[in-house]
Amino acid sequence: MPIGTADYHEQTKHSPRSVREGGHGLDFDNKPRPYKEYTDLPAVPIAERIRPPQQPALSTITESTPDGDSRRGRSPDLETVATLCYYAAGITKRIDKQGHSLRFRAAATTGALYHVDLYVVCGDLAGDDEADASTADLEAGVYHFDPRTLSLDVLREGDYRGVLANASGDTGVADAPLSVVATSTWWRNAWKYGDRTFRHAFWDSGTTLANLLAVAHALDHRADIVTGFADRPIVDLLGLEPEREAPLEIVPIGAGDTVPKSDSDPADIESINPDTEPLSPTEKSFPLIHDAWAAGTLESGAAADSWRSGRPAGSIGTRDPGDGERIALEPVDAETASSRPLHRTIRRRGSCREYARESISFRKLSTVLDRAVRGVPMDVGRQGDPPLSFVDPYLIVNGVDGLESGTYQYHPAAGELERLRTGECRSEAGHLALDQRLAADAAVCIYFLTDLAELVDALGDRGYRAAQLEASLTAGRLYLGTYAHRTLGGTGLTFYDDIVTDFFEPRAGGQTPMFLYTMGRPV
Repeated sequence: MPIGTADYHEQTKHSPRSVREGGHGLDFDNKPRPYKEYTDLPAVPIAERIRPPQQPALSTITESTPDGDSRRGRSPDLETVATLCYYAAGITKRIDKQGHSLRFRAAATTGALYHVDLYVVCGDLAGDDEADASTADLEAGVYHFDPRTLSLDVLREGDYRGVLANASGDTGVADAPLSVVATSTWWRNAWKYGDRTFRHAFWDSGTTLANLLAVAHALDHRADIVTGFADRPIVDLLGLEPEREAPLEIVPIGAGDTVPKSDSDPADIESINPDTEPLSPTEKSFPLIHDAWAAGTLESGAAADSWRSGRPAGSIGTRDPGDGERIALEPVDAETASSRPLHRTIRRRGSCREYARESISFRKLSTVLDRAVRGVPMDVGRQGDPPLSFVDPYLIVNGVDGLESGTYQYHPAAGELERLRTGECRSEAGHLALDQRLAADAAVCIYFLTDLAELVDALGDRGYRAAQLEASLTAGRLYLGTYAHRTLGGTGLTFYDDIVTDFFEPRAGGQTPMFLYTMGRPV
């Protein structure tokens, strides 16, 4: 019998016992390739069309997209698509080690297994408001971004934006010249992480989309995230098999190019099943992953619109502030803040492997928190300004000049930390994070927790996706905010779920962790 996401979450929790008894050796002869390779599709090269976004990284992660069309910049073109895809999911770093070339992507992903793919659905993109379709820089179609070859595989020719608009029931999608669809290929991550891959699908698409939103804003295009849509039409449009690969989010880019919703039945879309290279000699299936995905599927654009509009007012899954001592953040202003360009920040970003036990400045921590943790522009949270939240940020502080060591709850709207407990807790920080020294040595550990029972009660199983995504996308912005500073480093880690809840009680009673991000001074 299929399970819901709350049951899935419970079954995939880490504990000291599960980690001790659940380890398995990795079959490197059967390791899946980190790319989706079509065997016989035409492709559009884009390597020469990438233009590095020059805006400061800190300013690009700060911006939140409003509902209305406030963007009057140039129309999207092939350079826009190339830059978006490359700085969100392209290969930005190569390291030669022991005779092998290791290739790292623009955004952090669990185990560097890169199971998130990007698809582009667009009308004719001319890059000039006065140009006609005959001069399109990129013709209307459905494309798959191949980071290996820096090209767009052509899946369909023609304007299929109406399928996305009809499936989502979202005005932003209907008004966008192009949309990006993020998917996860389960086996590419499950090879190492098994059933936890459904969690990782949103962890890793979240960090990828954090980059995508930052690049879109740097290029002066409107962008936000649509999590509510009928899944089957998107599956059919992209030619996917959801037991192997499934759609996660839609990101409309730009505005002012309205396409009518498709009048045709999604079943009338001609099916496609292009051949791809095998991922590995033997591909294994994980029914629990597909069950968790299927539990949150929606049947139609009307159902998606009802899911969004029918949510209760106010934040869901979070805890009200208490009466603990408040410490106001001290972020620097835009003129004083780091001006490192976004493209250099993305190229510099890594996942720190060793922290020095040296303090970081409270001002830098304040600036990163202020810029990165301010809500996510997501369809189901648009009613608020800033956007409504489904997660609470909790901090373990062990090395910040001018801020007493201890635990805190961060209140973004007020720009304040509320002290929950005082005293250094490095050993506890390490234990919570699967007994990893990285967390013990970090200056700060930032956990994002939600009340999953309350969330699923209000938003159904699809609400689980929204909470995981908000936490991970915020962490993706924390990555960018961290690496915009020369002396800071950061990385995400996993954790013992219930022990984290116990540690932050009583404030976090009934909540469960979604994501952990650490930051400090790298060795």
